[in-house]
Amino acid sequence: MKEQLATFRSQLEEFARKHKNDIRKNPTFRAQFHEMCAKVGVDPLASNKGFWAELLGIGDFYYELGIQIVEICLATRSHNGGLINLEELCTLLRQKRRSDREAVSEDDCLRAISKLKILGSGFEVISVGKRKLVRSVPTELNKDHNAILELAQARGFVTVDEVERQLLWGSGRAIDALDTLLEEGLAMIDDGHRDGKRRYWFPCVSSISSGGADV
Repeated sequence: MKEQLATFRSQLEEFARKHKNDIRKNPTFRAQFHEMCAKVGVDPLASNKGFWAELLGIGDFYYELGIQIVEICLATRSHNGGLINLEELCTLLRQKRRSDREAVSEDDCLRAISKLKILGSGFEVISVGKRKLVRSVPTELNKDHNAILELAQARGFVTVDEVERQLLWGSGRAIDALDTLLEEGLAMIDDGHRDGKRRYWFPCVSSISSGGADV
């Protein structure tokens, strides 16, 4: 087994030398390369020094992405409370990079974020329904909070009545969970409607407006 793994790693190094330009520039090809590395127990991102860093420079690539992701999370935190849709984060990241915006995929974002965990203070990806959200604050969300966020994905907001009806909760449970999300900065109140029902908007599951944040 050791001999086979050594052979696989040697072949992987040869493959990387041959296709290094594709690995650097093509996000789909880069994701497939990472999958190949994982199968033979190689982590090209484990260190910025050594063979992989010198050959591909992808350690520096993800380090740069990580810094830009932190900047975007800080710039949008006042708007979304430190919880941002992964898809939206990737869009803002491509806009920030401009010159090579097509060279960054969601897989690249996820790998860069995984390296940010050493910073503490959150920085992890959580799943809410069909969406992935990036958390950059140490706020702990329980099952009730996740259920409301998932419900809000349909229109970007919920009302107390809707939460009670859809989740079969009592008013106390619904209001308590919504108030917590409001206190944490994850929700925004909208009272300007004829029906008199308060809307709780969640920027983390709805798109940032064109003038929302300067990143």
